[in-house]
Amino acid sequence: MPSAPLWLTDSDVERLLSVEDAIPVVEAALKQQAIGAATNLPRGHTVAAPGVMLAHMQAALHEQGVFGFKVYSIASGVYRFYVLLYGMETGDLLAVIEANALGRMRTGAASAVSARYMARGDADEIGILGSGFQASAQLAAICAVRPITKARVYSPNPERRRSFARRMSDALGVEVSASDAPREVVESADILVTITNSRTPVFSGEWLRPGMHVCAVGGANEYVTELDDAAIGRADIIAVDSIAQAKVECGELLMPASRGLILWERLSELHQVVGGMKPGRRSDEDITLFKSLGMAMWDIAAAKAVYDRRKSH
Repeated sequence: MPSAPLWLTDSDVERLLSVEDAIPVVEAALKQQAIGAATNLPRGHTVAAPGVMLAHMQAALHEQGVFGFKVYSIASGVYRFYVLLYGMETGDLLAVIEANALGRMRTGAASAVSARYMARGDADEIGILGSGFQASAQLAAICAVRPITKARVYSPNPERRRSFARRMSDALGVEVSASDAPREVVESADILVTITNSRTPVFSGEWLRPGMHVCAVGGANEYVTELDDAAIGRADIIAVDSIAQAKVECGELLMPASRGLILWERLSELHQVVGGMKPGRRSDEDITLFKSLGMAMWDIAAAKAVYDRRKSH
């Protein structure tokens, strides 16, 4: 008789795993994908009614002996995230995990992995456009892999960006300042993160400087784009988490591709960069771009880490 699955809440996840802990977990999963030891299926959507949707994504990590899926619902404007983790040996359901905090950590961790492999080695200033729920994990994760000495943040609400700057300065021991305009953030950054809910570009690609690394994290929708055509066109190397998923729901790339401004064959996947099959950058002058849509593989890897820590306590 299989034992009952663990039920783990967001509070449990936050107690058992930090965004810094999630970085090697996500990186290891990408290395497994690079050698064919991990499987990831793109996200699917079921529209149930106006404003009501169910999304689902699946993955397997063969070396860890687990598989599972992430599911989230949207109803009445509220998102609810869960991961179901299964053991590969028996097929037993090991855990049901609330995945709001888990998703924030694995998303920040993936940006950090991209910065480790695609940013210049001397990159020490980060710019963030957006100061919402996901932004703190993005900043903390990248600070863990790069010698960040200064950060700037812009979001449309002055008090929210100032509050974010104060909170993150105290938490990370890094000078984080609030800027009054996005251009100041972009032009001073070595690593730029966009983590907004904007449906239109949040900066001009003409502001990018040679040598920058951009993590575009907000938006997973074919009609949404945080980046303009200039930003896409100026990127020397573009990596995504999943080309198959990008072809379905990445407005930043779908729109330029539909006009012939970019070829899908030009793109790399992050696991190819991590696995050494594709370059993260060719020179210190390259502008590099990672477009993050989110992969079930990262969720399953993070869920397994949380499960193992819970079982060991």
